[in-house]
Amino acid sequence: MFLDKADIFCKAGNGGNGIVSFHREKYVPKGGPDGGDGGNGGSVYVQADESQNTLIQFGYTKKYRAEDGEKGGTNNMTGRSGKDIVLKVPRGTVIKDAETGAILADAYHVGEKILIFKGGQGGRGNARFATATRRSPAFSELGETTIERKLTLELKTIADVGLVGFPNVGKSTLLSVISAARPKIANYHFTTLSPNLGVVSHYDQNFVVADIPGLIEGAADGVGLGHEVLRHIERVRLIVHIVDASGSEGRNPAEDYSVIRKELKNYSKKLASLPEIVVANKCDLLTDRTLLQALRKRCRKKVIEMSAATTEGVKTLLDLMAHRLKDLPPAGPEEFEPFTYETLDPNEFFITNENGNFRVSGGMIENIARRVVLNDAESFRWFQKVLRDKGVIEGLKKNGMKDGDTVCILDIEFEYEE
Repeated sequence: MFLDKADIFCKAGNGGNGIVSFHREKYVPKGGPDGGDGGNGGSVYVQADESQNTLIQFGYTKKYRAEDGEKGGTNNMTGRSGKDIVLKVPRGTVIKDAETGAILADAYHVGEKILIFKGGQGGRGNARFATATRRSPAFSELGETTIERKLTLELKTIADVGLVGFPNVGKSTLLSVISAARPKIANYHFTTLSPNLGVVSHYDQNFVVADIPGLIEGAADGVGLGHEVLRHIERVRLIVHIVDASGSEGRNPAEDYSVIRKELKNYSKKLASLPEIVVANKCDLLTDRTLLQALRKRCRKKVIEMSAATTEGVKTLLDLMAHRLKDLPPAGPEEFEPFTYETLDPNEFFITNENGNFRVSGGMIENIARRVVLNDAESFRWFQKVLRDKGVIEGLKKNGMKDGDTVCILDIEFEYEE
């Protein structure tokens, strides 16, 4: 089964918690704090794998989660970091944020590991909070908690040449003649439902040709296979536009050409601007050459007369394809501005006053508050000291806070006392 689009949920591992521990050893009184840091959570990567050619595995398994970091140990031992997970995808898979559609990565180069989500940072153990004036801190930090995100994986076929045209014009037959590919061939529309790839060896030159499933009018708007097939032409360097010159199905070759060109343009201006070779196939069945003349007049290009069934004209087409590809720049990954999820400034905070109820928010506050142990009195005192040192308490007073007012920070709520 071929699957070229899938939605999945991914989450990097949470950071492990730091611990509270004091050195205990015979004949070593007051050994001091030795609680270690928590390990970092595992990260999520994607990697292009040549052995993969479909996203079918992501159709069955939807959730992927890296391992959490372990808590710290005694004797200043850092907890074990969580294991990363590597999602192996077919080459040419684009990873997008499902909500915005923005691109995070393009898995184009085989073997390259691309970081998608970084694991959470481990919390600090109590040994990290020891100072000259705080010699026995009895608190530690919690590890950083990560967020689960929904991603969309889209496979875009990587090929040098894309065969396009209406259903049943002979694309699959041509691919079977010029390469070792053996696509399903039958005399009915939409025999091909997914792209077929074939490697063409022409003298000293090799190139990949993709048989794109039949396009129809309205494909750019999702009619028929629509976007599901159009995305597979986006990476090709050369388009071979095949039309049924014989008009055997009652269609006009010139009109067919115009319809497909319109769909390419409506879907992507980049597609419409790609170099193109026009091929009039099924010329062995041609009885009215005025149809061929009308096609030449409409496309204003040289038209290759060919019959994939008898192979007449196939060598001429291959020579032209090879010649055109030599003059075209090599293919590469998509050009895009990598999408990054919004992060809060770790040095910024905001204060709002709603009828005497004060709320403090911002990157600095959230970073600290998420990592404080609320049921530990000493940890909470340290938290309040940080608020004073960072100017939060002073800012609250400037905004009218007085003794007895309520202050909210995330889900922490407390009453201010002078």
